[in-house]
Amino acid sequence: MNFPDNLKYTKDHEWVRVDGNIATIGITDFAQSELGDIVYVDINTVGDTLDKEAVFGTVEAVKTVSDLFMPVSGKVLEMNPGLDGSPEKVNKDPYGDGWMIRVEMTNASEAAGLMSAADYKSSIGA
Repeated sequence: MNFPDNLKYTKDHEWVRVDGNIATIGITDFAQSELGDIVYVDINTVGDTLDKEAVFGTVEAVKTVSDLFMPVSGKVLEMNPGLDGSPEKVNKDPYGDGWMIRVEMTNASEAAGLMSAADYKSSIGA
């Protein structure tokens, strides 16, 4: 499994790529493999300002639906338009074409409190 060192991670299996005050967010390789084939990504929070750990959407796999949690507080700027007709991109490329949302962080220091790749690997026993 792949866990890029340049990302931050949450206990809820989201990853965060920080660029200034913009955070790109998705789910980890571990999360997508646990979910199985993803058939739908439902995010209707674009334009909303959400607190850290608030639900920003759901991801639906063949056998389950899972909530998606904000790793940082901020305004949801956009959803990945490529997921609309191709939710399987999350399975194929969770850190690239399978990203989910971009957020303008309201408290960038929250990102510093997220897990490193090594800490995340340890938390899932990888």
